[in-house]
Amino acid sequence: MVDDHLRLRRTSDDAVICGRLLLGESFRQRFMGLMGRASMDADEGLYLPTSSIHMMFMRFSIDALFVGRAREDSRRTVVGVREELPAWRGIVMPVRGAEGVIELPAGTLARHAVAIDDEVVFEPAGEEAAEPEVSAT
Repeated sequence: MVDDHLRLRRTSDDAVICGRLLLGESFRQRFMGLMGRASMDADEGLYLPTSSIHMMFMRFSIDALFVGRAREDSRRTVVGVREELPAWRGIVMPVRGAEGVIELPAGTLARHAVAIDDEVVFEPAGEEAAEPEVSAT
């Protein structure tokens, strides 16, 4: 059986930031987000196609990774990071240039040293990182 979930990989060093990325595509998924859940698994994330989020009705802290629009090569640039957002804190202001946000367990961004201008890609979870091309000289 093949898993149909995605993973989030940084392209500069092939670090897998999130091994089980779910897409919040429906209205209900976007509206509910992580509300009502008690926690997230350490390797889990939720992508929402929005430039801002809220922490109301959340029962745990999260990290938020804001990304720009996917380019032709599927890469997205990290345009904002918000670490250790506390539960019940309210609205997280919109991030300029963000097309989406990935909600991750608190501490994920620090553990992987994710920074603005990093490039990430969503890919099938079972896919191996592409081998870097070597130019003949």
